[in-house]
Amino acid sequence: MKRDGKLSGVLHVLLHMAEQQGPVTSEDLARMMATNPVVVRRVMAGLRQRGYVQSEKGHGGGWTLACDLTKVTLGDIYVALGSPTLLAVGIRSSSPECLVEQAVNAALGQAFNDAEELLLARFGEVTLAELSKDIHERIAARGMSQPHEGHSNGS
Repeated sequence: MKRDGKLSGVLHVLLHMAEQQGPVTSEDLARMMATNPVVVRRVMAGLRQRGYVQSEKGHGGGWTLACDLTKVTLGDIYVALGSPTLLAVGIRSSSPECLVEQAVNAALGQAFNDAEELLLARFGEVTLAELSKDIHERIAARGMSQPHEGHSNGS
C-alpha cells in the first residue's frame, strides 16, 4: 500500500523556501515535490490561508514563507493540509453484528486512537525551526554549504 507523502513533501519545500532569499515559483516547488505545479498551487493555497506562506504573481513572483519557524509545528502543517489519515491500517466493518468483529475492532480501534494521539502530540512538539537547525547541523557535518549539494534533482 502506497503511503501518503504530502506532509513530508510540504515540509521539504517549506524548509527549502526558508533557505531562499526570494520567492520560489510553483514550477520549482513542483520539481522538489516531484509533482505538477497545479498540485503545488492547491496545497500552497491552503498554507497561504493559514498565513504560513504568501505569493506574488508575475515576473519575479512566487511563494515565500510568511511565518516564524519557531512558532509553526509539524502539527500546524498537518492540520493545514486537512489532517490526512495517519495510519494506513484500518478496521473491518463488513459484519458489524459479529461479536468477534466487535471485539477485534474495539481492540484495534483503541490501539489506533492511542497511536494517533501520540503521533499528533509529537507533531505538536516539533517546530520548523528545529528541522531547520537539524538541516544546518547536517550541512556542517558534511562540510557542505547548502542542503542540496550533491543531489542531481536540486532537492
